[in-house]
Amino acid sequence: MTDGVLADRELRRAVAEGWIRVVEPVADAQFQPASLDLRLGPVGYQLRASFLPFRQTVQSRLGEDLAQSDLVIDRVSLESGATLQRGSVYLVPLLESLALPPHVRGRSNPKSTTGRLDIFTRVISDGTPRFDEIRAGYRGGLYLEVSPQSFPVRVHAGASLNQLRLLTGQTAMSDAELERTYRETPLLYDDAGRPIPVERAVFNDGLCMGVDLSGVRTGGIIGYRAQPNPPAVDLARVDHYDPAEFWEPIKRPAHDAYILEANRFYILVSKERIRVPPEFAAEMVVYDAGAGEIRTHYAGFFDPGFGFGDGSVLGTRVVMEVRAREVPFMVYDGQTSFKVWFERLRGRPERVYGVGLGSSYQHQTLTLSKQFRRPAEG
Repeated sequence: MTDGVLADRELRRAVAEGWIRVVEPVADAQFQPASLDLRLGPVGYQLRASFLPFRQTVQSRLGEDLAQSDLVIDRVSLESGATLQRGSVYLVPLLESLALPPHVRGRSNPKSTTGRLDIFTRVISDGTPRFDEIRAGYRGGLYLEVSPQSFPVRVHAGASLNQLRLLTGQTAMSDAELERTYRETPLLYDDAGRPIPVERAVFNDGLCMGVDLSGVRTGGIIGYRAQPNPPAVDLARVDHYDPAEFWEPIKRPAHDAYILEANRFYILVSKERIRVPPEFAAEMVVYDAGAGEIRTHYAGFFDPGFGFGDGSVLGTRVVMEVRAREVPFMVYDGQTSFKVWFERLRGRPERVYGVGLGSSYQHQTLTLSKQFRRPAEG
């Protein structure tokens, strides 16, 4: 196999050939341009704490008799839906398992909606010392750790909170390769639809992007902060909830800086608009741990075609899921806050983001998750 991320047609073949094994048939909607949505199984377990199995299986870590497990607090049925409480840790066996060839590995990430609801999720596999990383040749089950942070959330069996990419060989692009691609096809645009010159782009093990505190395109609102005691959110309800019950809008500051409160959850937006051409997949990653104790994202995957579509979309803003750790943190307008890795695909996908897919965030500016009614955007 040539190096790269497997696109949708190869993911379909992976299901057909048994690399991806399923308890229930895979729905067409699960196939994204370069990833597969993973589904919650019918039962979850409330845990005392998060864990990694390291050299053991997940089941052996939990114990064969769950009633006697020192980790399990309670069994939770998801068949008719269940409300997961803030601050609690749950483990849900997924409907998908894997039997990967020796040269194929996996990587998982929360879906955009999961991140924007501040639901902390990570995939666990047997015998692994890392979350969200699935070793080449892995054979075994997949489990999702779920921990709502800002809102109680109601979930059902079959719901998708995370997605899986399959990869083989060297997929990441070097900064030199990324710069060459940028010169041929600009990857960042401004609000006027003009490409940002490559000389102004910053490459640092990925393409760097900043935060927008101007509020120019969002009616003077620069972000949203989660309310401290909100109602529950049912993930199955779309365009349903009044944002005011869950979010406090943040007005443009008098100066070009804003102080994030420690351990509060914010939705902010990028200064630049990004394009992901159909030949690539991308992932939002931490800019630099030394640049401040601040987390700027939970969901990181960008599908091929994000901000690009059929070629007519001149970039899309990136929504940032932000939490300052331990101490208040001041951010400045345009300050570099995250970077984006680009990876090669093994082949162009059959469908790209925004073309032939229900793509909720292709034209987003400062956009909450799809469960909330959307205000008019400037």
